[in-house]
Amino acid sequence: MNSVIRIIAQRLGLGLLTLLVVSVIIFGAVELLPGDFAEERLGQAATPEAVAAIRKQLGLDQPPVTRYFQWLGAAIQGDFGVSFGNNLAVAGQIFGRFSNTLFLAVLAAAIAVPLALTIGILAALYRNSIFDRVANVGTLASISSPEFFVAYMLILFFAVLNPWLPAISNIHSGMGFWHKIESSLLPALTLTLVVTAHMMRMTRAAIINLLASPYIEMARLKGVKPLRIITHHALPNALAPIINVVALNLAYLITGVVVVEVVFVYPGVGQLFVDSVKRRDIPVVQACCLIFAAAYILLNLTADIMAILSNPRLRHPK
Repeated sequence: MNSVIRIIAQRLGLGLLTLLVVSVIIFGAVELLPGDFAEERLGQAATPEAVAAIRKQLGLDQPPVTRYFQWLGAAIQGDFGVSFGNNLAVAGQIFGRFSNTLFLAVLAAAIAVPLALTIGILAALYRNSIFDRVANVGTLASISSPEFFVAYMLILFFAVLNPWLPAISNIHSGMGFWHKIESSLLPALTLTLVVTAHMMRMTRAAIINLLASPYIEMARLKGVKPLRIITHHALPNALAPIINVVALNLAYLITGVVVVEVVFVYPGVGQLFVDSVKRRDIPVVQACCLIFAAAYILLNLTADIMAILSNPRLRHPK
C-alpha cells in the first residue's frame, strides 16, 4: 500500500512540474504573438501617448518576468484576471463555457467508449473475418479524415439532406437536458468517429496479444466458450493498456474540441479561445491554454495511476 501511495505522489509531483513548465511555455508563446493589443484597440487613434497609457492601465508596461509571476500567482488562486475585450472576469467567462465543453466531452465519451470496446472485443473474437476487416477499414477511414471534414459530412447528411439534427449547436443554460443532447449530438458524433478508432484498435490488439497466452490455450482445451474466454480471462488482463488509451482519448475529447466547436458554433472553451485569439485578448487566451493543459495532464496522470493499480506487475517492477 505504501508503494502505491509513493507512486501516486511521484506522479502528482511530476504532473505539477509539467504544468509549471507548460505555464512558462504558454506565457512565452502569448508574448511572442505579433502585434500589440493597445494599438489594435485604439485603431487610428493609436498615438504613442495613448498606447503607453493603455499599456500602463493593463499592466503591459511591466517586465515579462514580473507579469508571469503575477499571473501564475493569481491563477493558482483561481483568478485569471480581467478580459481586455469586455472588462469582465476571465474565470466567470470560462466557467460556463467549460461546463459546456465538459458536457460535450462526456456525451461523446458515453457513445465512444462502449462502442469502441464492443467493436474491439468482437474484432478480436472474429479475427480476420469480414467483420474484422470492415471494422479496421472503417476505423482507419475515420481516423484519417480531418475533424472539419467529418463534421461537414455529418452536417450534410443529418442536417441538410435529412434535417434530423440542428447544424448549429446553440445551447444555453435554460435548455432542457434532452434538448441539449439533441443540439450537441452532431459535434458529439464527430468526436466519437475521431476517437473510436484509437480505442477500438488498442482493445483489439491487447486482446489478440493475450489470446496467444498459455492460460488462454488451457481454457480453450477445457472447452470454455470463446466469448467467455475474452470477457473473463483476456479482458481483465488487458485492462491496463485499454484504460490508458481510453483516458488519453478522454483527454483529447476535452482539449481537442477547438475545431469541432468552431464548426458547429458550440459555446465552449474552444470557441472562446478562437474568438479571443482574434481579438488578442491575452488573459482569456492564457487562461484557456492553461485549463486545456491542466485537463490533459490530469487525465494523463489518471490513466497512468489507473494502469498501475490495475496491473500488479507495474506496482512491483522488480
